[in-house]
Amino acid sequence: MMSETATAPAANPTGSIPSPDHILQTGLAFWASKTLLSAVEMEVFTELAKGPESLDALTGRLGLHPRSSRDFLDALVALGFLERENGHYRNTSSSDLFLDKHKPSYLGGILEMANKRLYHHWRHLTTAIRTGENQNEASGEVEPFAALYADPTRLKGFLRAMTGISHGANITIAGKFPWSKYKTAADCGTAQGDLIVQVALKNPHITGTGFDLPEVAPIFEEYVEHNGLSSRVSFRPGSFFADPLPKVDVILMGHILHDWNLDEKKMLIRKAYEAIPEGGAFIAYDSIIDDDRRTNAFGLMMSLNMLIETPGGFDYTGADCIGWMKEAGFRETRVEHLVGPDSMVVGIK
Repeated sequence: MMSETATAPAANPTGSIPSPDHILQTGLAFWASKTLLSAVEMEVFTELAKGPESLDALTGRLGLHPRSSRDFLDALVALGFLERENGHYRNTSSSDLFLDKHKPSYLGGILEMANKRLYHHWRHLTTAIRTGENQNEASGEVEPFAALYADPTRLKGFLRAMTGISHGANITIAGKFPWSKYKTAADCGTAQGDLIVQVALKNPHITGTGFDLPEVAPIFEEYVEHNGLSSRVSFRPGSFFADPLPKVDVILMGHILHDWNLDEKKMLIRKAYEAIPEGGAFIAYDSIIDDDRRTNAFGLMMSLNMLIETPGGFDYTGADCIGWMKEAGFRETRVEHLVGPDSMVVGIK
């Protein structure tokens, strides 16, 4: 029996009883995250791409300890990354397509980077939120990518990770944008080169350029050659801060603008405007935040990731980017969804 001084539960407008499930699942989401990241690190999905295997076989081949192997693999089943039937484990269709290292659709590069770098740096999010300072290897440095570009091994891993997180959007841009109106394109901040590669593969009439710092050249050229595009896609070394952008019909920037502060964003948009002819196009894509800033949680958390990773970077809404493009002089602008959390903002000169 409730005493006269006891307080009744707060009224719930939906009439349902409040549940802690969402709070606990989010607060402890790092359990699921690290389980998947460890599986990628140990190449569980690459191993199972060869075919289903038993618990004992997987324990031996992956070097798991008997105390942990069953719980680990069954956790991957419960999380929806593996399936188990008659004591044998196999990949789900998504895991097999995106987490097998030997498939061109492999997305694990970004997860490998998350495991090696971001997982550690995000421990300092509270500090970043309170200080506004980046918390990665370049903490305190003005140039956020200096340490990364100075290490060839880390650079190659980072560029591969960028391909992984961008590949689906790159394919969509290659097929969705009206490329028949244009002949030349340059991907600025090209990384491994997947964006300009996908555009050139889908549109045989396009001549492409990858524009990035000189250290990127051998990684870019290897990727272009692997895709059989060396005759149509070339590399041009340069800095989009210090040098003019290539003079082409279409300037592309994929996951670039969010790296920089507001003044730098506007400067890059102006440089894109100056590089293209009348009727030319500028395509910028990121995990564009919805204008109401309520639904694209990935885009909002990506902006927090830019807080961790850069001195001034942040993600932005489509309305934000359209405003910057109009300020630079673009006569037409539009936002188009690509895949997942990614959208592109298109400006026509």
